[in-house]
Amino acid sequence: GPGGRRGGRTDMALRCAASLAAGRQPRGPRREGTVRWSSAAKASAVKINEKASREKILTLESMNPQVKAVEYAVRGPIVLKAGEIEKELRKGIKKPFTEVIKANIGDAHAMGQRPITFLRQVVALCTYPNLLDSPSFPEDAKKRARRILQGCGGNSLGSYTASQGINCIREDVASYIERRDGGVPADPDNIYLTTGASDGISAILKILISGGGKSRTGVMIPIPQYPLYSAAISELDAIQVNYYLDEENCWALNVNELRRALNEAKAYCNPKVLCIINPGNPTGQVQSRKCIEDVIHFAWEEKLFLLADEVYQDNVYSEGCQFHSFKKILYEMGPEYYNNVELASFHSTSKGYMGECGYRGGYMEVINLHPEIKGQLVKLLSVRLCPPVSGQAAMDIVVNPPVPGEESYAQFIKEKESVLNNLAKKAKLTEDMFNKIPGVHCNPLQGAMYAFPQIFIPSKAIEEAKAHKMAPDMFYCMKLLEETGICVVPGSGFGQREGTYHFRMTILPPVEKLKILLEKVKDFHIKFLEKYA
Repeated sequence: GPGGRRGGRTDMALRCAASLAAGRQPRGPRREGTVRWSSAAKASAVKINEKASREKILTLESMNPQVKAVEYAVRGPIVLKAGEIEKELRKGIKKPFTEVIKANIGDAHAMGQRPITFLRQVVALCTYPNLLDSPSFPEDAKKRARRILQGCGGNSLGSYTASQGINCIREDVASYIERRDGGVPADPDNIYLTTGASDGISAILKILISGGGKSRTGVMIPIPQYPLYSAAISELDAIQVNYYLDEENCWALNVNELRRALNEAKAYCNPKVLCIINPGNPTGQVQSRKCIEDVIHFAWEEKLFLLADEVYQDNVYSEGCQFHSFKKILYEMGPEYYNNVELASFHSTSKGYMGECGYRGGYMEVINLHPEIKGQLVKLLSVRLCPPVSGQAAMDIVVNPPVPGEESYAQFIKEKESVLNNLAKKAKLTEDMFNKIPGVHCNPLQGAMYAFPQIFIPSKAIEEAKAHKMAPDMFYCMKLLEETGICVVPGSGFGQREGTYHFRMTILPPVEKLKILLEKVKDFHIKFLEKYA
């Protein structure tokens, strides 16, 4: 091509430089004895090498600014610091503690929770079908594994599936939703299997966001929120619209607050999405039926697309609290609502009693989508081919567990109830112990798997945090980590009302470890108050 000759010499010089670096003799017209490089070739090779390492194409200045704006507190600076401390402990560097306790993320198995036997049996059978002949696996597990494998190309978990997920698993999800919601119909065609719930939430947001300037899409999210939402909104360059949960009233959601947030946002964006997390993360509240009706009416009235993040639907602990799905309440409110409100609901294998975070299994049910948008959504999902197939299999067991009369039922129910009863005990223990600490207040943990206590931080500590260019609760959490080895996430990573400070801590550690952890937090907090009084 044009200029093709020009690169010849440079290529030659580079090749020679590479050969030299590798300790090889450069090829070339062979004379007797050693080959001598002309000094010009050497200089030219050195110059080229210098130039090669001079400027990177991808720098903080040239990178995608939306990605740069993303923050994800649950794996943020505090967790990186915890990792450094763990390395130091392994090297034998002395600390005032012997291990780092990671209470920053809802990772049940990492905290010692045992997997559900039946789920693991089915996934094992799907992964290694030779085990189908083994007498050590129960028949009900084999039956499910065979059904899943029949839905896979070549009867193998190693083949791609349809973008929406394996058909028979989507049928099982639809049946599960119908059972859960007392007979409200569910259509497998509205079910999309996803890589954890996160993948579904990101996909729906991606397809919803459009416009520029004042008509850019606004996404209403609860504060405090799970940072996946703010991260996805940043990445997609949408507008985050905050509505505040009422901490005085057990983190309840108030429609007047939704209205305030919506009306203020209309001045600078086009709010068209409303996200709800129920049960709440990080706040643990379980929404009442009346509250859900109010929210649905508000979405219908204001023409908002509803996102219901319901991954903690199995995690409800408080007396008098019950999980109601948005889909069920929407249906019971009558056809005017049920046929019009656009709703995407999300669930996952990662939480509940399963705690199977690593499989990345999940699903979303999307109802009242415009028929043409359905095609667009499937197209968008098909770009990532399909969710992990082992995760799809794990999701199937969550929605299609052993039933009374099957041989694995007794053990399954025992394991499931043991996990949930344990979590309920730990929720109460955590709330009680936090509320005994001066300068700490914790709302009842009605559901999910976190405490989000409010902490009093003295003004001296706030000044010191500012001097370190840190949010006051980040400063508090760093000190807690450095002095006790306990890793929690500052409330500023989730959002909180101006002038209030919190942290999020999971209640997943085993009871004995949790008691020690809470005692350590108590001792630390009292010392912290004394130091900065």
